[in-house]
Amino acid sequence: MRIFSLLAHPRPNSFCHAISERARQALSMAGHAISHHDLYAEGFDPCLTAEEAYSIGDTLEVALSRADDPVLHSHRTEIAHADGLLIVHPNWWGKPPAILAGWLDRVLVPGVAYRLAAADGMPEGLLSIRQALVLNTSDTHAEREERDLGDPLELIWGRCVLPYCGVQAYRRHIFRPVVGSSDAQRLAWLAEAESLCGAAFSNDRGAGSDVSGCETHAAEHRA
Repeated sequence: MRIFSLLAHPRPNSFCHAISERARQALSMAGHAISHHDLYAEGFDPCLTAEEAYSIGDTLEVALSRADDPVLHSHRTEIAHADGLLIVHPNWWGKPPAILAGWLDRVLVPGVAYRLAAADGMPEGLLSIRQALVLNTSDTHAEREERDLGDPLELIWGRCVLPYCGVQAYRRHIFRPVVGSSDAQRLAWLAEAESLCGAAFSNDRGAGSDVSGCETHAAEHRA
């Protein structure tokens, strides 16, 4: 599979970086082709411009022609041709880091990720991604998340972004609480991340769950 990989954490020594590296190593060893982007390391500009703020009617060719920034053009081209999607990020305030939210705004645009015949119409998902895997870190215990916060990231990824763009199947997992975790626990989590990649991106298209009814584990705050 051609897997598009995203990492969104500002600290190079974060556990998110370790998860992403371990996951990509496992996927490469399994024979997958990885296109990886560390958004902070690349200096990705998350700010949507006025010229980019359009919502209907474009083809892939038109969407790519609008991307004067070569980094933006590269991201749009690679995600449009990907079979799989790997995203690693912490849960900050019940949402991805702002740089990743801006990536959604600037990369998953009409003609690349979806098409609308009218602004108030139903989207036609355009991505060819068969399987997405989202790995999160959190410092909030599952019990408090369930009791007090719900799971806002599930709404973002599982109910809104991925099905809107045509992603066929999706998994999400949270490693937590990261703060105060031992070296042994982190090594076990990295092994689990490798296992999750093997299950999600196998040659069996049924390896994941449908985006409308995916199996997930909740998340929150900084790690």
